[in-house]
Amino acid sequence: MLRNAPIGIFDSGYGGLTVFKSIADVLPEYDYIYVGDNARSPYGDHSFDTIYKYTLECVEWLFSKGCNLVILACNTASAKALRTIQQKDLPAKYPGKRVLGVIRPTAEVIDQYTRSKTIGVMGTRGTVNSQSYLLEIHKFFPDIKVFQQSCPMWVPLIENNQHMQRGADFFIQEYCDALMSQSTDIDCVLLACTHYPLLLPKLKAIFPDYIEILSQGEIVARSLKDYLERHKEIEQNLARNGARSFYTSGDPAAFDAQASIFFGEKLCAEKLG
Repeated sequence: MLRNAPIGIFDSGYGGLTVFKSIADVLPEYDYIYVGDNARSPYGDHSFDTIYKYTLECVEWLFSKGCNLVILACNTASAKALRTIQQKDLPAKYPGKRVLGVIRPTAEVIDQYTRSKTIGVMGTRGTVNSQSYLLEIHKFFPDIKVFQQSCPMWVPLIENNQHMQRGADFFIQEYCDALMSQSTDIDCVLLACTHYPLLLPKLKAIFPDYIEILSQGEIVARSLKDYLERHKEIEQNLARNGARSFYTSGDPAAFDAQASIFFGEKLCAEKLG
Protein backbone atom coordinates (compact mmCIF):
# COMPACT_ATOMS: atom_id res chain seq x y z
CA MET A 1 0.00 0.00 0.00
CA LEU A 2 1.41 3.36 -1.07
CA ARG A 3 2.23 5.93 1.57
CA ASN A 4 1.37 9.61 1.25
CA ALA A 5 -1.69 8.59 -0.75
CA PRO A 6 -4.45 11.02 -1.72
CA ILE A 7 -8.12 10.11 -1.34
CA GLY A 8 -9.83 9.68 -4.71
CA ILE A 9 -13.34 11.01 -5.27
CA PHE A 10 -15.26 10.04 -8.40
CA ASP A 11 -18.48 11.22 -9.99
CA SER A 12 -20.01 11.02 -13.44
CA GLY A 13 -19.88 14.80 -13.60
CA TYR A 14 -20.28 17.72 -11.24
CA GLY A 15 -22.63 16.36 -8.59
CA GLY A 16 -19.97 14.62 -6.55
CA LEU A 17 -18.49 18.03 -5.82
CA THR A 18 -21.32 18.59 -3.32
CA VAL A 19 -20.16 15.48 -1.45
CA PHE A 20 -16.51 16.43 -1.84
CA LYS A 21 -17.23 19.86 -0.35
CA SER A 22 -18.72 18.27 2.78
CA ILE A 23 -15.83 15.79 3.04
CA ALA A 24 -13.26 18.58 2.71
CA ASP A 25 -15.06 20.59 5.40
CA VAL A 26 -15.00 17.65 7.84
CA LEU A 27 -11.57 16.27 6.87
CA PRO A 28 -9.59 19.24 5.46
CA GLU A 29 -6.16 17.90 6.29
CA TYR A 30 -6.00 15.13 3.67
CA ASP A 31 -5.00 15.30 0.00
CA TYR A 32 -7.75 14.67 -2.56
CA ILE A 33 -8.04 13.97 -6.28
CA TYR A 34 -11.46 14.51 -7.85
CA VAL A 35 -12.45 12.99 -11.20
CA GLY A 36 -15.58 14.00 -13.09
CA ASP A 37 -16.41 11.88 -16.14
CA ASN A 38 -18.19 14.79 -17.80
CA ALA A 39 -17.55 13.62 -21.35
CA ARG A 40 -19.76 10.57 -20.72
CA SER A 41 -22.32 11.96 -18.29
CA PRO A 42 -25.06 11.70 -17.26
CA TYR A 43 -24.82 8.07 -16.19
CA GLY A 44 -28.46 7.74 -15.15
CA ASP A 45 -29.82 6.19 -18.35
CA HIS A 46 -26.85 3.96 -19.22
CA SER A 47 -26.92 0.18 -18.84
CA PHE A 48 -25.40 -1.67 -15.89
CA ASP A 49 -22.47 -2.89 -18.02
CA THR A 50 -21.71 0.57 -19.39
CA ILE A 51 -21.80 2.24 -15.98
CA TYR A 52 -19.60 -0.50 -14.52
CA LYS A 53 -17.09 -0.09 -17.37
CA TYR A 54 -16.95 3.70 -17.10
CA THR A 55 -16.71 3.65 -13.31
CA LEU A 56 -13.97 1.02 -13.23
CA GLU A 57 -11.92 2.95 -15.77
CA CYS A 58 -12.03 6.06 -13.61
CA VAL A 59 -11.35 4.14 -10.39
CA GLU A 60 -8.33 2.46 -11.98
CA TRP A 61 -7.06 5.86 -13.13
CA LEU A 62 -7.28 7.11 -9.54
CA PHE A 63 -5.41 4.00 -8.39
CA SER A 64 -2.69 4.83 -10.94
CA LYS A 65 -2.36 8.25 -9.29
CA GLY A 66 -1.58 6.63 -5.96
CA CYS A 67 -5.02 6.51 -4.33
CA ASN A 68 -5.55 3.62 -1.91
CA LEU A 69 -9.10 4.74 -1.12
CA VAL A 70 -11.71 5.92 -3.64
CA ILE A 71 -15.16 7.30 -2.84
CA LEU A 72 -17.84 6.86 -5.49
CA ALA A 73 -19.62 10.17 -4.88
CA CYS A 74 -22.25 9.15 -7.41
CA ASN A 75 -25.45 7.32 -6.59
CA THR A 76 -25.75 5.71 -10.02
CA ALA A 77 -22.20 4.37 -9.92
CA SER A 78 -22.70 3.24 -6.31
CA ALA A 79 -25.89 1.44 -7.32
CA LYS A 80 -24.67 -0.22 -10.50
CA ALA A 81 -20.89 -0.64 -10.21
CA LEU A 82 -19.72 -0.60 -6.59
CA ARG A 83 -20.58 -4.15 -5.59
CA THR A 84 -18.95 -5.69 -8.67
CA ILE A 85 -15.81 -3.63 -8.16
CA GLN A 86 -15.65 -4.58 -4.48
CA GLN A 87 -16.33 -8.27 -4.98
CA LYS A 88 -14.58 -8.92 -8.31
CA ASP A 89 -11.95 -6.36 -9.21
CA LEU A 90 -10.42 -5.43 -5.86
CA PRO A 91 -9.69 -8.99 -4.65
CA ALA A 92 -8.32 -10.04 -8.03
CA LYS A 93 -6.23 -7.01 -8.97
CA TYR A 94 -6.11 -4.48 -6.13
CA PRO A 95 -6.27 -6.32 -2.79
CA GLY A 96 -4.82 -3.38 -0.87
CA LYS A 97 -7.26 -0.82 -2.28
CA ARG A 98 -10.70 0.21 -1.04
CA VAL A 99 -13.71 1.65 -2.88
CA LEU A 100 -16.68 3.04 -0.94
CA GLY A 101 -20.05 4.40 -2.08
CA VAL A 102 -22.76 6.77 -0.89
CA ILE A 103 -25.76 4.45 -0.58
CA ARG A 104 -24.83 2.35 2.43
CA PRO A 105 -23.80 5.28 4.68
CA THR A 106 -27.15 6.91 3.99
CA ALA A 107 -29.14 3.70 4.52
CA GLU A 108 -27.43 3.13 7.88
CA VAL A 109 -28.77 6.36 9.40
CA ILE A 110 -32.03 7.00 7.54
CA ASP A 111 -34.14 6.00 10.54
CA GLN A 112 -32.95 9.14 12.36
CA TYR A 113 -34.84 11.34 9.91
CA THR A 114 -38.31 9.78 9.81
CA ARG A 115 -40.99 9.52 12.47
CA SER A 116 -43.63 7.94 10.27
CA LYS A 117 -41.18 5.25 9.03
CA THR A 118 -42.12 6.28 5.51
CA ILE A 119 -39.61 7.96 3.21
CA GLY A 120 -39.36 9.09 -0.38
CA VAL A 121 -36.29 8.61 -2.55
CA MET A 122 -35.69 10.86 -5.56
CA GLY A 123 -32.94 9.84 -7.96
CA THR A 124 -31.91 9.17 -11.50
CA ARG A 125 -33.66 6.48 -13.47
CA GLY A 126 -30.62 4.23 -13.05
CA THR A 127 -30.54 4.57 -9.28
CA VAL A 128 -34.28 4.06 -8.90
CA ASN A 129 -34.42 1.06 -11.25
CA SER A 130 -31.52 -0.60 -9.44
CA GLN A 131 -33.66 -0.83 -6.27
CA SER A 132 -30.44 -0.30 -4.31
CA TYR A 133 -31.97 2.00 -1.70
CA LEU A 134 -34.91 -0.33 -1.15
CA LEU A 135 -32.54 -3.24 -0.58
CA GLU A 136 -30.03 -1.41 1.61
CA ILE A 137 -32.61 0.33 3.79
CA HIS A 138 -34.52 -2.92 4.24
CA LYS A 139 -31.34 -4.61 5.52
CA PHE A 140 -31.04 -2.13 8.37
CA PHE A 141 -34.67 -1.08 8.91
CA PRO A 142 -37.19 -3.58 7.51
CA ASP A 143 -40.06 -1.57 9.01
CA ILE A 144 -39.34 1.55 6.94
CA LYS A 145 -41.47 1.97 3.82
CA VAL A 146 -39.64 3.39 0.81
CA PHE A 147 -41.32 5.11 -2.14
CA GLN A 148 -39.19 6.07 -5.13
CA GLN A 149 -39.44 8.64 -7.91
CA SER A 150 -37.07 8.96 -10.86
CA CYS A 151 -36.34 12.52 -12.00
CA PRO A 152 -34.68 12.20 -15.43
CA MET A 153 -34.86 15.91 -16.27
CA TRP A 154 -33.18 17.24 -13.15
CA VAL A 155 -29.53 16.44 -13.92
CA PRO A 156 -29.64 17.94 -17.44
CA LEU A 157 -31.29 21.07 -16.06
CA ILE A 158 -28.68 21.42 -13.34
CA GLU A 159 -25.68 20.71 -15.56
CA ASN A 160 -26.92 23.31 -18.04
CA ASN A 161 -27.38 25.80 -15.18
CA GLN A 162 -31.10 26.08 -15.90
CA HIS A 163 -32.35 24.67 -12.61
CA MET A 164 -33.13 28.01 -11.00
CA GLN A 165 -34.93 29.37 -14.05
CA ARG A 166 -38.74 29.48 -14.19
CA GLY A 167 -38.70 26.98 -17.06
CA ALA A 168 -37.41 24.30 -14.68
CA ASP A 169 -40.32 24.71 -12.26
CA PHE A 170 -42.65 22.43 -14.21
CA PHE A 171 -40.28 19.45 -14.01
CA ILE A 172 -39.42 20.06 -10.37
CA GLN A 173 -43.07 20.28 -9.37
CA GLU A 174 -44.06 17.30 -11.53
CA TYR A 175 -41.65 14.87 -9.90
CA CYS A 176 -42.39 16.10 -6.37
CA ASP A 177 -46.13 15.68 -6.95
CA ALA A 178 -45.56 12.21 -8.41
CA LEU A 179 -43.62 11.14 -5.31
CA MET A 180 -46.13 12.52 -2.80
CA SER A 181 -49.04 10.94 -4.67
CA GLN A 182 -47.62 7.54 -3.72
CA SER A 183 -48.11 8.05 0.02
CA THR A 184 -49.38 10.79 2.32
CA ASP A 185 -47.24 9.37 5.15
CA ILE A 186 -43.89 10.43 3.68
CA ASP A 187 -42.08 12.70 6.15
CA CYS A 188 -38.53 12.43 4.79
CA VAL A 189 -37.35 12.89 1.21
CA LEU A 190 -33.87 11.62 0.37
CA LEU A 191 -32.14 13.34 -2.54
CA ALA A 192 -30.43 10.25 -3.95
CA CYS A 193 -28.40 12.15 -6.51
CA THR A 194 -25.51 14.42 -5.60
CA HIS A 195 -26.72 17.04 -8.10
CA TYR A 196 -30.04 17.55 -6.37
CA PRO A 197 -28.89 19.68 -3.39
CA LEU A 198 -28.72 22.57 -5.84
CA LEU A 199 -32.52 22.34 -6.04
CA LEU A 200 -33.00 22.73 -2.28
CA PRO A 201 -34.41 26.28 -2.40
CA LYS A 202 -37.16 25.22 -4.79
CA LEU A 203 -37.78 21.87 -3.09
CA LYS A 204 -38.22 23.54 0.30
CA ALA A 205 -40.83 25.81 -1.25
CA ILE A 206 -42.72 22.83 -2.70
CA PHE A 207 -42.67 20.26 0.09
CA PRO A 208 -44.60 20.85 3.34
CA ASP A 209 -42.54 22.07 6.29
CA TYR A 210 -42.93 18.77 8.16
CA ILE A 211 -40.97 16.92 5.48
CA GLU A 212 -37.24 16.67 6.06
CA ILE A 213 -35.29 16.99 2.82
CA LEU A 214 -32.08 15.03 3.16
CA SER A 215 -28.96 15.50 1.02
CA GLN A 216 -26.04 13.16 1.41
CA GLY A 217 -22.90 15.27 1.70
CA GLU A 218 -22.70 15.60 5.49
CA ILE A 219 -23.78 11.98 6.01
CA VAL A 220 -21.06 10.64 3.71
CA ALA A 221 -18.45 12.94 5.28
CA ARG A 222 -19.26 11.73 8.80
CA SER A 223 -19.25 8.13 7.60
CA LEU A 224 -15.82 8.56 6.00
CA LYS A 225 -14.41 10.09 9.17
CA ASP A 226 -15.70 7.11 11.15
CA TYR A 227 -14.30 4.69 8.55
CA LEU A 228 -10.83 6.19 8.79
CA GLU A 229 -10.93 6.08 12.59
CA ARG A 230 -11.77 2.37 12.39
CA HIS A 231 -9.27 1.52 9.62
CA LYS A 232 -5.93 2.85 10.75
CA GLU A 233 -4.16 0.72 8.13
CA ILE A 234 -5.74 2.99 5.52
CA GLU A 235 -5.66 6.26 7.43
CA GLN A 236 -1.99 6.11 8.41
CA ASN A 237 -0.94 6.02 4.75
CA LEU A 238 -2.89 9.09 3.67
CA ALA A 239 -1.13 12.30 2.64
CA ARG A 240 -1.88 15.31 4.84
CA ASN A 241 -0.98 18.41 2.88
CA GLY A 242 -4.50 19.71 2.29
CA ALA A 243 -3.89 19.46 -1.46
CA ARG A 244 -6.82 19.22 -3.88
CA SER A 245 -6.63 18.33 -7.58
CA PHE A 246 -9.49 18.23 -10.07
CA TYR A 247 -9.70 16.32 -13.33
CA THR A 248 -12.39 15.99 -15.98
CA SER A 249 -12.80 13.78 -19.03
CA GLY A 250 -14.55 16.73 -20.68
CA ASP A 251 -13.44 20.28 -21.39
CA PRO A 252 -11.56 21.72 -18.39
CA ALA A 253 -12.73 25.27 -19.16
CA ALA A 254 -16.36 24.14 -19.22
CA PHE A 255 -15.80 22.17 -16.01
CA ASP A 256 -14.33 25.20 -14.25
CA ALA A 257 -17.23 27.39 -15.35
CA GLN A 258 -19.80 25.05 -13.83
CA ALA A 259 -17.94 23.48 -10.93
CA SER A 260 -18.00 26.51 -8.65
CA ILE A 261 -21.81 26.22 -8.51
CA PHE A 262 -21.41 22.80 -6.89
CA PHE A 263 -18.23 23.29 -4.85
CA GLY A 264 -18.76 26.85 -3.70
CA GLU A 265 -15.39 28.17 -4.85
CA LYS A 266 -13.46 28.67 -8.07
CA LEU A 267 -11.67 25.57 -9.35
CA CYS A 268 -8.99 24.86 -11.94
CA ALA A 269 -9.33 21.39 -13.49
CA GLU A 270 -6.99 19.42 -15.71
CA LYS A 271 -7.87 17.15 -18.61
CA LEU A 272 -8.12 13.49 -17.64
CA GLY A 273 -5.50 11.56 -19.55
